Amino acid sequence: MTLLYSAIPPLRIKSGQETINEAFHRLAQESDEINVAVGYISQLSLAEIDEVVEKSNISRVTLTIGMYSKEGMPERSYHEAVALNRKWQNMGIGEIRLVRAFAFHGKLYYFATNEHPIAVINGSANLGVIKAEASNLRQYEVASLIENMTEILTTKALIDQLNSSSISTNINDVHDLRLIRETNFDLGKSDLAEPVTSDDLDVYRKHQTDLSFLLPLKVPTDAERIAGTGSKESCMKSNINVCYAAPRNAHKSRDWYEIQFTVDKKITTQPGYPQKNVPFIVITDDGYKFKAHTTSDGNKQFNAVGDELLLGRWLKGRLVAAGLVSPVNDTMKDTERKGMITREMLDEYGCHNLRLTKTDKTIEDPEDGTLAVWTLFFE
Repeated sequence: MTLLYSAIPPLRIKSGQETINEAFHRLAQESDEINVAVGYISQLSLAEIDEVVEKSNISRVTLTIGMYSKEGMPERSYHEAVALNRKWQNMGIGEIRLVRAFAFHGKLYYFATNEHPIAVINGSANLGVIKAEASNLRQYEVASLIENMTEILTTKALIDQLNSSSISTNINDVHDLRLIRETNFDLGKSDLAEPVTSDDLDVYRKHQTDLSFLLPLKVPTDAERIAGTGSKESCMKSNINVCYAAPRNAHKSRDWYEIQFTVDKKITTQPGYPQKNVPFIVITDDGYKFKAHTTSDGNKQFNAVGDELLLGRWLKGRLVAAGLVSPVNDTMKDTERKGMITREMLDEYGCHNLRLTKTDKTIEDPEDGTLAVWTLFFE
């Protein structure tokens, strides 16, 4: 057994010593099989292990994550893990599993080549140790490098037990995992959106009435996006991808956050639907408050008051926070339409509609007086 260290001043490593990070990458280069079982992962560590697998030509890889089934998983890390799991499965080299039977807090790293075990790293470090980032730069970890064959095989047997169907499940087959929503920093760029407390949000939930409208999001499939089938027409029909339609100014692209949420006539003509140009307050399911209204002929356009990008920052910003899409600086130059919202993104996020529900509450607004309060949920 050899001790593996961290290198954090003033406790630096000495000559002949090796850090956990160095040992992991060295052993990966010598291996064609890696099995990892840890409590937690990070986005950067997922990207790093993906790169390691590619560069080292790993032919078998399993990543088992132990703590999220009990605690919930940050949604961005979840979506990154699902995508990586899908990649490994499509390549036929491995998978990502979640421990379901209990909370697993161990940290085990197994390396082998040509079905011959090389070594095991056993210690305090979660997967984040393989890629330094701000959250772990000053976190000192210690681990053991084990090269005794009996101990290696004992560790591998434990990992195999963790990967049995009675203890863990492929992440793609876990449908009841609680996702911890990330902060939507894009919405903070608007002065017209205010946060509400979780207690206030609960109050508005309790005061919802039976008057409710389901507003579907109109988006292309990923195949349609890639093929560019009817690109302009498809964009105009999509109420949240209008930024890819022809710009108003030939020299200036539409802002990626711009949306024109057009609601079908069969919805806008229903009794109780908000009247044209009559402002109201919306309370969102993720805890924000802003003023909204309906406009245009037949009150078909639904948008925020005073900021044409606010609704887009709220809606698209949540997909950005979840790691499903990245904002595009210049939509005219995004010829591959990588920033286009697709049905698959909404499938991954688990929401396809906005639900607008009236409450029996009102709020006094300094500009418009007494305003009705509606809840606006992404579901």
